Amino acid sequence: MTTPDARSGTGRPAELFFEDLVPGLTVDLGVVTVDADEMVAFARRFDPQWYHVDPDLAAASSHGGLIASGFYTVSLFMRAYVDHLLSRAAADASPGLEELRWLAPVRAGDRLAVRVDVMGARPSTARPGLGTVSLTGTMLRLGPDDRPEQEVLRTRFRGWFAVRPVEADPAEATAAAPTDADQPGADQPDSDPTAADPSTVGSPQTDPPKSSGPPD
Repeated sequence: MTTPDARSGTGRPAELFFEDLVPGLTVDLGVVTVDADEMVAFARRFDPQWYHVDPDLAAASSHGGLIASGFYTVSLFMRAYVDHLLSRAAADASPGLEELRWLAPVRAGDRLAVRVDVMGARPSTARPGLGTVSLTGTMLRLGPDDRPEQEVLRTRFRGWFAVRPVEADPAEATAAAPTDADQPGADQPDSDPTAADPSTVGSPQTDPPKSSGPPD
């Protein structure tokens, strides 16, 4: 069971929390295939350098053909990260990244294996109720036999994840509920019947002491 506020990165109920993301954990984010049209469309919109968008110039260069924008490649990583981890985890925002490296050219048709490794985890000092998780993300080009050939992307970043909600045990709640015996006056002897008669209560009233000033 989770509370209504324990939502994953895509808004669904979360099943993974800060406590589950322990150092040493590796999460497989699947394999993505680079689509030629999408790769070029991204470059034309966001990174229109000639080796990303001009096939003739790229073919005549040392690149030997079009290569993907590095920001397109990291976008593929981000989508895999959302689909395979953040969609299940109680993820909040990210405070940032420390490293982003493009280690080899990426081309249309490449098949890239994606994963993240948990490097560290600690309660957040800036955001109570959250933990800060340090992660390394990698993408590796696969060969025809599905074995990794070359690392093409590496990134180190941090993410905030909610701690697991603590829910009250129904049995404990029942045990803690007050009973008649817990009520004030329960099992106490009957009051003095004379207490209801003003003529028998207390001592003569005196004037209240004069105040020496306003209260502290």
